[in-house]
Amino acid sequence: MSDENSLGLVTYCGLYCGLCAQHTRIPLQANQLQQTLQEEGYEDFYQYFPEMKNFFPQFSQFLEKLAKFNCTCRSGKGGPSNCEIRKCVQQRGINVCPQCREYPCERIQKLAEHYPTLIQDGKRLQKIGMQKWIDKQEQRVKRGISYSDLKAK
Repeated sequence: MSDENSLGLVTYCGLYCGLCAQHTRIPLQANQLQQTLQEEGYEDFYQYFPEMKNFFPQFSQFLEKLAKFNCTCRSGKGGPSNCEIRKCVQQRGINVCPQCREYPCERIQKLAEHYPTLIQDGKRLQKIGMQKWIDKQEQRVKRGISYSDLKAK
């Protein structure tokens, strides 16, 4: 598989979408909560808590959207719309930041304050190539790792 075909879950900055809680935990947890609420009869639970009657349908719809939401910055459904990193990568004609001669630049260093493995992962990508790097990220996914576990607080 070529690098370009593998990029679906690789962000412009060099994160792996499969390690984002929105791709792993949140849909699962939203589905589980929906199922539990349904099994427990919460659709008509407002007979005991009338104030919930107006909010439960919206809450249920919200859970449904969380369970189905699928974003990636490459599809335009993820990340800030004015992302400077995305613009820079596109202008340079590369696929991801670690492919840049100036990596890690100030933009990436700032983002790495919130994603402490970002620069190390980018350097690993440079060393082993895109497909092997993606394979390593998928191994992390299988182990249940999420960026939310690693983020600097």
